[in-house]
Amino acid sequence: MNIDAYLERIGFAASVRPDLSTLAALHRAHLLAIPYENLDVQLGRPLTIEPASIFEKMVTNRRGGWCYEMNGLFGWALQQLGFKVTRSAGAVMRDVSGDASIGNHLVLKVEFDDGVYLADVGFGDGPIDPIRVAPGTFVSHGFHFALSQEAQGWWRLHSHKGSGAPSFDFNLTEADESLLARKCDWLQTAEESVFVQNAVCQRHTPRGISVLRGRVLRDLTPDGHQDRLIADAGDYSAVLNKVFGLDLPDAASLWPKICARHEVLLAAK
Repeated sequence: MNIDAYLERIGFAASVRPDLSTLAALHRAHLLAIPYENLDVQLGRPLTIEPASIFEKMVTNRRGGWCYEMNGLFGWALQQLGFKVTRSAGAVMRDVSGDASIGNHLVLKVEFDDGVYLADVGFGDGPIDPIRVAPGTFVSHGFHFALSQEAQGWWRLHSHKGSGAPSFDFNLTEADESLLARKCDWLQTAEESVFVQNAVCQRHTPRGISVLRGRVLRDLTPDGHQDRLIADAGDYSAVLNKVFGLDLPDAASLWPKICARHEVLLAAK
């Protein structure tokens, strides 16, 4: 895998040193350049946690990805650039689902002499910056977050009020890779998985975050949000291209499923 190709993919031309300022710049560049998306799950295309496959998809083919891919690629790049990185297990909504959620998210621990940082480019609408792992509130890109220390070595990130998920837990130990692989398989195949049920794309912008959930395109900023209903399959493909940088004509085939899911969610309100 080619680190120069990755740096070109995220538009990073500055000098690289394994320090905090470079980590912050890389973290932000990655999130501004590469969207979070689960369209391969929707299209029934198998996904993996293997770095080579992720690199080909996201760098060579200029796609986005979900947490295992986004943080998998970013973690590989950081290691190549000399950072001290550990892949750790996350657990989205563990406060609701309990320990069964462990491994449904991948996060990165990056260590420096002055402390430990959470680097997470795979939460979709999470912090645009790496975050020092310490209890307290913080602001990233204008959005308000908090970190709290939980029992048995776990931490909880409390997301901003406009987030798609209120929180996720993580620990700082090395992840069980076999668990991550099993969770990756389950999340893309199980009928009850939200990734199977819903098509999602998210991308950080200079103003905030663009979010496409099914038929609804949301422009999310720290001051609020504006929504637009996608009109048809052609509009959907155009939004993927223009807003998220995804040239994926096959996504138009998802339109009937997206419309059906939209009606189900409306009926549930």
